[in-house]
Amino acid sequence: MRQNMSLAPLYMLMVVGLYIKMTNQLLIKKIEESGLTGRGGGAFSVAKKWKLVKKNIDNSNFGYIIVNAAEGEPEVKKDGYLLENETELVIAGINQALLYLGAKNIKAIYFYLNVLYLQKYKAKIEKVLKNKEYKELAKKIIFYKKPQESGYIGGEESAIVNVIGGQKVRPSQRPPFPPEVGLFAKPTLINNVESFYNVALIAKGTYDNKRLFTLAGACSHKGVYNLSATMSIADILHATDNYPDFPFFVIAGGAVCGEVLDQDQLIAGVEGSGLIMIFNHQKTDYDKLLDFWLRFYENQSCGLCTPCREGSYRLRELFKEKKIKTEKFTDLLDNLEQSTFCALGSSLPYTVKSYLENIYFKYKKYE
Repeated sequence: MRQNMSLAPLYMLMVVGLYIKMTNQLLIKKIEESGLTGRGGGAFSVAKKWKLVKKNIDNSNFGYIIVNAAEGEPEVKKDGYLLENETELVIAGINQALLYLGAKNIKAIYFYLNVLYLQKYKAKIEKVLKNKEYKELAKKIIFYKKPQESGYIGGEESAIVNVIGGQKVRPSQRPPFPPEVGLFAKPTLINNVESFYNVALIAKGTYDNKRLFTLAGACSHKGVYNLSATMSIADILHATDNYPDFPFFVIAGGAVCGEVLDQDQLIAGVEGSGLIMIFNHQKTDYDKLLDFWLRFYENQSCGLCTPCREGSYRLRELFKEKKIKTEKFTDLLDNLEQSTFCALGSSLPYTVKSYLENIYFKYKKYE
């Protein structure tokens, strides 16, 4: 009898361990079946990223989680919307990540917020963390303020790793990627606020392949909308009562890293950060808009790689010289697309090329 009782604690530990393993396997299977991809712009499979981090943490004893709430792209508001209205589900999703990776394996969870979000939502997040079910999670959370001077690049995942690690605000050449070698050279899971929110819905069984879209620009009903991820741009505009009654075009996916489309090209869906920004043809200065994008990238370049640092500057100079139809301008765009460390430099050509082809050369009298 004594022998059986002495084995009871060990047996219970085995049962609990088996239960946790089965729960983790079920969760990751659900995430895989959902087809969920990251909502920060990269659109990488969430399940694949989590599995890769777990595998590497198992091999290196411990790792980190970073919640990316930098949201530094102009006009994008979805993460702020979730922190304001769905705080509990965002925290629940982060907790699912902690449970999956193992609390004992995670040294810290950095909640990386821009200055405004830190001021507005820190207390709200802390209130949710006081719930008993988040006792372990609350011990791990460290709030980290995104440096104001870090700009747009301060939200790029490898740049975030460098910032928190006390290095310069610069992206790192990859591979290795953060799930392999991340914060303090340890495996690191970095997900966007919306990604964690969706994981919570998947765990609850209420995820229905929706995502958040921010409607901005020349529209009647600006705001954040939760709609089917498969909807076309045209359908989204109609569903939100934002389809203009004037000649228009849009940038979809991000205000500075999206695809520019005319009003007869809106059968595509929305990628990236889920932004749709509307422009009125009759009120748009086509030169000023192009200059805005070129200037934004020139100002936001971290200066690490030559194609971005020099290329963004030279592109704007050629634009000022009215030489955007030259082979030199095209070559600079192609070089940026293929040679930069991070998505900042490679996304500029995507925006500029689509704008020139679909809008600028079509409507602008170019001399």
